[in-house]
Amino acid sequence: MTNPNSFASHFVELRSRLLKSIIFILIIFILSYTFAEQIYNFLVEPYANAVKDDLNSRRLIFTALHETFITYLKVAFFTAIFLGSPILLIQIYKFIAPGLYKNEKRAILPYLVSTPILFLLGGVLVYYLVMPLAIKFFLSFETIGSGSSLPIQLEAKVNEYLSLIMRLIFAFGISFQLPILLNLLARIGVVNSRYLKSRRRYVIVIIFTVAAILTPPDPITQIGLAIPLLLLYELSIITVRFTEKKKTENE
Repeated sequence: MTNPNSFASHFVELRSRLLKSIIFILIIFILSYTFAEQIYNFLVEPYANAVKDDLNSRRLIFTALHETFITYLKVAFFTAIFLGSPILLIQIYKFIAPGLYKNEKRAILPYLVSTPILFLLGGVLVYYLVMPLAIKFFLSFETIGSGSSLPIQLEAKVNEYLSLIMRLIFAFGISFQLPILLNLLARIGVVNSRYLKSRRRYVIVIIFTVAAILTPPDPITQIGLAIPLLLLYELSIITVRFTEKKKTENE
C-alpha cells in the first residue's frame, strides 16, 4: 500500500521543481522583453536578407496601434519558452532520478541531452534554409501591373511574419523529436527496428500529411519539413537497432 506521507512529499517536491522552472522562465521572459527589439531584428533577418537585392523598397508594416507591443510580447514569450525548456527538462529529470537505477539514469541522460539539441537543429533549419526559400517563393507571385491592372506587391505585417517564423520553429523543433519518441517506444517494447522498416511506406505518407498540416500551404516549407523527418526516421531505425543490440548484450 502506498504511503500517503511519501506521496505528499513527492507532490511537494514536484511542485517545488515546477515552480522553480516557471520562475526561471518568467525571468527569461522579462529579460527577453527588455531585448525584444534585438530579438525581433534577429528573427526578421531572413526576410531582410531575402529582399536586400530587390529593386522594390521593402518594409514591414503594422495596422493596429497595439500590434507592435503585442508582437514584442510574443517574441519575449517565444524566447522564454525556447530557452526555458531545457531547465524544465532538467528539473523533471532531477525529480525522477532518485527512483532510478544507475543503468536507467545512464539510459535517460542521452535523451535529456538530445532533446534540446534536436529542437535547436529544427530551428536552425527553419532560420537559415526554409524561411529564405519560402520568402523567395512567395515573392515570386508579385506582379508589376499594366495599364489595365494594378501591381501586386507584398506589404508584410510585423505580427504575421513573426507569428509565421515562430510557428515554423516550434513545428520543426517538435517534429525533430521523432528519433527520441521512437527510441523510447522501442525501449518499452512497443516498436522494434523490423517493425519500423516494414512500415516505411505508410510513414512516408504520414510524414507528408503532418508536414502539410504544420506548415503554410506551400511546397517549400512542406518539403523542407518532410525530407528531414524522413531522414530522421531512417536514423531512428539505426538507433533503435543499436538499442536492441545493446539490450540483448546486457541480457
